[in-house]
Amino acid sequence: MATLIDMPKLSDTMTVGTLVKWLKNEGDAISSGDMIAEVETDKATMEVECFDDGVLIKQYAAEGTEVAVGDAIAAIGEEGEEAPAAESSAPAASESESEPEAEAEAEPAAEAPKEASKAEPAPAAAPAPAAAPATSSASGNGRIKASPLAKKIAADKGIDLASIQGSGPGGRIVKADVENAKPGSAASAAAPAAASAPAAAPAATLEALDLPVSNMRKSIAKALVGSKTQAPHFYLQIEVDGGPLAKLRAELNAKLADLPKEHGGTKFTVNDLTLKAAAEAVRRVPAINRSWEGESIKQHPNVHLAFGVAIDDGLVTPVIRAAETKGLREIGAEAKVLIKKAREKKLTPNEMSGSTLTVTNLGMFGISDFYGIINPNNAAILSIGATIKKPVVNDKDEVVVGQVMKIGLSGDHRTIDGAVGAQYLQALKEILETPSVMLV
Repeated sequence: MATLIDMPKLSDTMTVGTLVKWLKNEGDAISSGDMIAEVETDKATMEVECFDDGVLIKQYAAEGTEVAVGDAIAAIGEEGEEAPAAESSAPAASESESEPEAEAEAEPAAEAPKEASKAEPAPAAAPAPAAAPATSSASGNGRIKASPLAKKIAADKGIDLASIQGSGPGGRIVKADVENAKPGSAASAAAPAAASAPAAAPAATLEALDLPVSNMRKSIAKALVGSKTQAPHFYLQIEVDGGPLAKLRAELNAKLADLPKEHGGTKFTVNDLTLKAAAEAVRRVPAINRSWEGESIKQHPNVHLAFGVAIDDGLVTPVIRAAETKGLREIGAEAKVLIKKAREKKLTPNEMSGSTLTVTNLGMFGISDFYGIINPNNAAILSIGATIKKPVVNDKDEVVVGQVMKIGLSGDHRTIDGAVGAQYLQALKEILETPSVMLV
């Protein structure tokens, strides 16, 4: 008897998942433990494991389709067996075809902007050639009908959707149409007509896009809106002499970067050093390592340190567990592994949850100072800016060239007060300006 494989609940907040890619095809032999599909959750892209032996006799969801948690995505059975009917808790839609755009195309003309009613009537269009296709990818109001996934792929490949004939319902452009098109195909198709026309002005490099909102982006939006509206943020900033940190990093990398890995070779980033310093400073001001629990405030015995990693769909915050117990080399190595997994969308929910303090760094983009939004339910988030050369006054009242790093702190006033945040920033400043203390 066939077994249905349901959309698994891969995170606490997940209600739907997008089936990004099938790893097995219908008719393939499946063994327990095989990964059959990649699913985008509200946090990451993860693989779905099958726990049965047999043949994949049915795929119930196309690539790009949103499927509710618990709904069937596949059936595993014996070769030649008929797949059972699968009930869905939501209306079936190919490639997320039920997005709001479909409703917008059906809106009455009365909903159009008022300026449109004042426009002069357009001249009658020339009759279409006899060979013109029966369906078109453009709706009556000029909007190109394409699924969110098709739009995203087209944007990534630099393909003009107007050059593609859709094969979906009503001429809608779907994923396969875009994947079969070639970048620049629109320009080559228009070439014969352009040959007999006067030279036109160069095309604009900007274009309007309606980008689909991924499950991850929805999750980020929900979490940050909740944090900003529920947690009363306060903001502090401190200036740090970044020279000693830069010197230590240069010395370490000069000695270690060229060594083979088996001989201890490694290379440290500014982010590695600031993560270690942030965890070390909590030892001096443990009150920063708290969370708001509604009826209580919890002070955590370990620093589960989250740090921001930018990816295509937004920002994820992998967590280094018990960071205060780990040395600089261990933190640097773990951060590199987590960053790689984040960019490949392979982070597990456990690797992105349970943080007690967060560090975000935009210094590599030249941003000198900013304030992050607190990661629920942390008491604070640190914002690390770039180290900038600027005139400073030294201990002898001399104006010299200094290396200034600005560090911001956003705090949750329900959990901590300004004095705790200030004490923590002072402790962090002392460590960063005497960074050798991190090595003992």
